[in-house]
Amino acid sequence: MRKLKYLTPEQKKFYDDNGFIKLSGVFSDREFEEISNEYDHLFTQKQKEDMDGLEAAWIGDDMKKAAGNINYTVKSIHNLQMHSAVFARLLHHQRLLDAIEDIMGTSDVLLHHTKAHLKPPSKGAPYLMHQDYPYFPFKKHTMMAVFIHMDDTTPENGGLCVYPGSHKLGPIPDKVLIDENQEKYHYVDPDQYPISGAEPICAKKGDIVIFSYLLLHGSYVNKSNRPRRMFLAQLRAADDEPTKETHHSHCQNLVLRGRNKSYRANMASRFVDSVVNTTV
Repeated sequence: MRKLKYLTPEQKKFYDDNGFIKLSGVFSDREFEEISNEYDHLFTQKQKEDMDGLEAAWIGDDMKKAAGNINYTVKSIHNLQMHSAVFARLLHHQRLLDAIEDIMGTSDVLLHHTKAHLKPPSKGAPYLMHQDYPYFPFKKHTMMAVFIHMDDTTPENGGLCVYPGSHKLGPIPDKVLIDENQEKYHYVDPDQYPISGAEPICAKKGDIVIFSYLLLHGSYVNKSNRPRRMFLAQLRAADDEPTKETHHSHCQNLVLRGRNKSYRANMASRFVDSVVNTTV
């Protein structure tokens, strides 16, 4: 028997019209406390081991301008499910996947990748408006981000902002910067789509924003005395296919719900590990 709908028809229409939706109450207080504590433990340990290796701030003059020329930074950890069972369980959370199934329109849901960003107080890096599409393009555009707010978040401490309905524009021509490590940073023209023109999303800790990878989104600089922590998972429908081979990550194509009917049975496969800074 099929599960009951998680989203109301009004919520589903809001997502279809705007390309995003904010949900509250998905996690119990106990569940969220466990996630938050494990998040802090992971970042504390990893920053002791390799502070510089966690840097995920974008480069370039447009970024410096958006940051107000402060010495900005943001720390990032990818593939959190490879570090802790807490995040592996999070990816299989029933109420979360109920919502994803309603939005995606399929019961066959696969993982693409996970990451977390920590914006410290006073100097947390902003992110210019961008689509996630250029980093991992798919034919049917089913890819969506699950953005979990680990703290109360506003523009003042570097919150998320979006251009509602911009997912309907399809892929938008963008600018590309490449750093010394050959990492690529994609963002749209800041004059045409400035952060100042976007709609801020204020959220309480535990709130989730789910949005299409075609939605224009970014985030503000954190000049407050509060951190901004987030966890993000990118998910897609099992019957969607990449248009080019890019952005391979740990546990990619892990079945979170339903089945992956197109996955071929074999004895062994080659795994390529690469990390791309798609960020918010």
